[in-house]
Amino acid sequence: MSFIDKIRACNAWTPGDFVPLMLKGTRIGWLRQEACEQLRRWPESFAVESGRVTWVQAPAECAARTAVLDDVFARLAEEGVVSHLHGERYPLTASTRERACCLIDRACAPFLGARAFGQHLNGYVRTARGIEMWIGRRAADRRHYPLHLDNLVAGGLPHGLSLVDNLRKECAEEAGIPSALADQAVVVGAITYCRDSAGGLKPDVMYCYDLELPEDFVPVCTDGEVESFQRLPIAEVAALVRDTEAFKLNCNLTIIDFLVRHGFITPEEPDYLEILAGLRSPLP
Repeated sequence: MSFIDKIRACNAWTPGDFVPLMLKGTRIGWLRQEACEQLRRWPESFAVESGRVTWVQAPAECAARTAVLDDVFARLAEEGVVSHLHGERYPLTASTRERACCLIDRACAPFLGARAFGQHLNGYVRTARGIEMWIGRRAADRRHYPLHLDNLVAGGLPHGLSLVDNLRKECAEEAGIPSALADQAVVVGAITYCRDSAGGLKPDVMYCYDLELPEDFVPVCTDGEVESFQRLPIAEVAALVRDTEAFKLNCNLTIIDFLVRHGFITPEEPDYLEILAGLRSPLP
């Protein structure tokens, strides 16, 4: 196994398996054929054609569009077509969060192949032995990747919260990091990837942060999503990413990015250039 295997796994999808969802000439999502067939049940809202689905007679206002999709997904969730409703709002957008055409439930984003946004933070400590990284283990009741390893802080970016406010919230909930310390996190860029998942397409954006922590800091989960934490030498973290399936899949990318930026993955790595490109894959 190798680092590039993890990047390729996060970018595994076949464009021909999906068709665009269009609104007023703009593509706002990507649909599997099964999703297209489900939307045929609402012909007053969705015109299903060969090679595309068009949202027809869509209301002009964001709130009214949101209400239309809420009704659709309430039915699909009730019937088990969509696994559940999360209760957190995401923007439905073809570009940035600020240019949303309406809002959707977070759990429905893959069904629509909608662009989703999140924040991932690597918490690390400089010791006499070298850099060590705090790693979380996801709780056993997590719907996705239970008991897998995770970044110290990672979460979705809901509508209506700024990047700063959401990072503070996630830091407090997931690791007991106070706002004053969370505000020392350094923005280090964004990772993009597109993956065919069980629920549909995930063309995702992860805003990434590094936070150097005091050596005596010990994280404490306050929302029940993390079972435990451990602080590991960076070489051990790198080996877990490269050689095992221990981490939640997209968390591998955040750590690989850290390893590149801090010089632990160097140009001598055989797949170095592909690794760099793969961390910033073009989104469809």
